[in-house]
Amino acid sequence: MHTHRTVRTTRAVRLAAVALALTATLATAPAGAVAATGTTARADAAGTGPGPELRAVVERGASTAALAEIRENGRRTWRDAAGVTDLDTNRPARADGYFRIGSVTKTFVATVVLQLAEEGRLRLDDSVQKLLPGTVPGGDAITLRQLLNHTSGLFDYLEDPRFLYRDEASLRTYLDRGRWVSYSPADLIGAGVNGTRYFPPGQGWHYSNTNYILIGEVIRTVTGRSWQSEVNRRIVRPLHLDDTTFPNDRTGLPGPHAHGYVALPEGRTDITRLNPSFGDAAGNGISTTADLNRFHAALFGGRLLSPARLAEMTTVVPAPSIGAHYGLGVIRYDFPCGGVWGHTGGIPGYNTIWLGAKDGTRQFALSFNLTEGAETDDTATTLNAFLEKASCGAQAPSPAVTGTNPPFRALR
Repeated sequence: MHTHRTVRTTRAVRLAAVALALTATLATAPAGAVAATGTTARADAAGTGPGPELRAVVERGASTAALAEIRENGRRTWRDAAGVTDLDTNRPARADGYFRIGSVTKTFVATVVLQLAEEGRLRLDDSVQKLLPGTVPGGDAITLRQLLNHTSGLFDYLEDPRFLYRDEASLRTYLDRGRWVSYSPADLIGAGVNGTRYFPPGQGWHYSNTNYILIGEVIRTVTGRSWQSEVNRRIVRPLHLDDTTFPNDRTGLPGPHAHGYVALPEGRTDITRLNPSFGDAAGNGISTTADLNRFHAALFGGRLLSPARLAEMTTVVPAPSIGAHYGLGVIRYDFPCGGVWGHTGGIPGYNTIWLGAKDGTRQFALSFNLTEGAETDDTATTLNAFLEKASCGAQAPSPAVTGTNPPFRALR
């Protein structure tokens, strides 16, 4: 839930925004050296995986941990982990660890909506007023498609002051009390529809998490079940994504996981446990790199949507503020070796980049525990070097041209 606007070191920090990458940048603190450790798969030992680039994300990128996996044609070709699970024990991070996926949740939710459209239970050009009567003032002029591709113009509820902390004192308040607050979808929608709209429906592009909270309620209205139930029934269980959950308001993570941190003057402060209900259908999920890559292969490989619906999902509009193009719950980034598809996301302490080939033959997932406020000048360059190697493999450009690709900007 990062904002699409660059967060600067003014301490005016946002507890939210663009990819549901909700990471806080507060007082500048030394990055600190975190050992880049972990188990590297055989493909990396053979020089075919981005192991050095992954370790650089930790060593020079202000992350305490980074986990990644690459798959091709249904087979894992490389997996690695760098950094530590937590700063108290310094145990090596595990490549099979769980992490919060933030706005990657949106792709699961959008897939369910497109399945419902295929079943004739709704139309993408239905108005919000028809689907959710009385919920959004002026909802007769906003379509479901505009919610899905962020052209509705609706205010992002995470821009509301109650979701902001602007200084050290307000961050400490959040760490003490705010992160335990439970929000209902109605709370989030209320903040979104009462905010100033960015533009008339269909007249621009602006990432707004409010869109997907509304979509979650559309799923509930149409099916009589929660969006979590429908995602589990239609995607998680059929694909055996056994390590993917949508915890609503549960504060912890299951199984092995690296801890997330925010920066304070005295050092990094653990923010692993929090109530993720503020994310709801815009970013509530937890998963692993293996599960995300299986989902990507199934989605883009045509196992979840018909060719016509997948074509709709990948019909994009320009998203200039994140340097990309946005479809219906998916993002296209353009690398030197071609376009890659997926989504980015995050939540305090956790960031995810999940991308792959449009035909479903190759995908990679990266989770990195970036402590915002502790970044170095190398953070973007090292991250982009990993992304280019993971996306392009042997076609990756030389380091001299790295550091300019959009996924890191989207996470800002």
